[in-house]
Order: sequence, then structure tokens, then C-alpha cells
Amino acid sequence: MRVTSFDLGPALLFCPADRPERFRTALERADAVILDLEDAVLPDAKAAARVNLIHADIDPERVIVRVNPPSTGHFAADLEALEQTPFRTIMVAKTESTEGLAAFDDRFSLIALCETARGIHAAPEIAAHPLVAAMMWGAEDLVASLGGTSSRTPGGAYREIARYSRSRVLLESGAHGKAAIDAVHIDLDDVQGLEEEATDAAASGFRATACIHPNQVAVIRAAYLPDEATVVWARAVLAAAEQERGVFRFEGRMVDEPVLRHARSVVARVS
Repeated sequence: MRVTSFDLGPALLFCPADRPERFRTALERADAVILDLEDAVLPDAKAAARVNLIHADIDPERVIVRVNPPSTGHFAADLEALEQTPFRTIMVAKTESTEGLAAFDDRFSLIALCETARGIHAAPEIAAHPLVAAMMWGAEDLVASLGGTSSRTPGGAYREIARYSRSRVLLESGAHGKAAIDAVHIDLDDVQGLEEEATDAAASGFRATACIHPNQVAVIRAAYLPDEATVVWARAVLAAAEQERGVFRFEGRMVDEPVLRHARSVVARVS
């Protein structure tokens, strides 16, 4: 199935909507900025954050707005503010059903953030929603929704429930032709861990990774960019395929259509 066009990645940087002085800088440093009306903004600052959103003078094509969950009282106010802006790519926090997306019309492109047990459970239906262009998952809220205390083991790896949820969001996104966005790496000092997870995300099929600090942008970009040897191989095998019919041997490896699709994905990332 064809994947929905999603060209805002690979590094999507969160920026609190109550810090308007950071908007332009965040957008300059990342591939797209996620102006956050939800968790990054305290309840008593949300009204001011909406005003900042209304007056934000930055490229709407590279802006995502994360609104509060549909189940909260802040959601309606967020929608009212959005109507006064040019921003139309919306990340819906704690998406748990398609009912929560009914407030949007076809002017909007939605990123469903599945970060609770209910959201992961409903991922197939959410991914099928016609306004959903991409899906993202979140580890910390997910574990909290289960009554847990940590998404990671003492060694830093994700616990199995987090790994399952990450895979489920990726699979359901792909099954419905939607893009998938990997979760943030909250340990700002763990550059190696971020690099490993972003590299795995790119190799697994995620289209982007969200981040919470500008210093993480370069690491994510590098992880999504194929190394030179891989690019050379991809271009060579695609060139060889033009002279072959069906399955063929290339550099000691059997090549069929799935391998060629991998090669096309590599070339697309450097085009």
C-alpha cells in the first residue's frame, strides 16, 4: 500500500507554546516544529499559549500543533484558537478513538498520538481514519496509563510493553498507508541511546522521530541519512534491475522486489 505523503521529517522538535520567543529558532534548527499546547504547558499558562499560537508568524507548512486530548476541557479552546491560525497539521494528544477526531474537517491533516493503553488498543481503527496522515506513539504516558512507573529497564532499553506498542503503531500505520513517527528520547545526555533508537527507527520504517531539545536534531538527521556505501549499493542494484527480469543475483545476494523496494527507500532519503 502506498504510504501517505509526509515530508516534515526526519527531526520534529517540540516547543512549548507558552515560549513564543523560541518558535522561530526551533523551526530554524529542526525539520519541523511541534508547537505544544499540551504537556509542556502548565494549566494556568494554556490561555496565553493559545494567544501566542494565534500571533505566531512562522511557516505554517512546517508547523505541527499538538492540542490537548479530546477528553479534556482544553480541547474546545484549542480548536477555537486554531480557527484563527493558518496551522492545519494537528497532533492530537492521547488519541484513544476515532470519535475524538470527529471535531476536525478535511481542512486538517492529523497526527494521532497513541500514548495510552486505549489508544494502542484502538490503533487499527485510528490508522484507518481518513484525516489521519501519520501516527506517533509515546512511552511515558503509555506506562502511566497502565499504572506502571518506568518505560525502560535499568539498562536503558524499552520494556516489552513499550516495544510492543511502538511496533503496533508502526505496523498499523503501514497497513493503512500512513506515516509513523517514533517517540522522543527523554534522556538528553544519552546521545548514544538516541542514535541507536533513531537508526533503528529509520531502518524499521518510521518516517520521523520527535525530539525535545535542539541538540538532538543533528543526531536524528544523521541516523535517518543512509551511509555512502548503502547509497552506492542501492543505486547500483536499481541500475542492475533495469537489465534483469524477475529475481537475479547481485554481489552474491538474491535480489527480488522487496530488496528493490528497500533500495528505492534508501535513494529516496538522499534525493
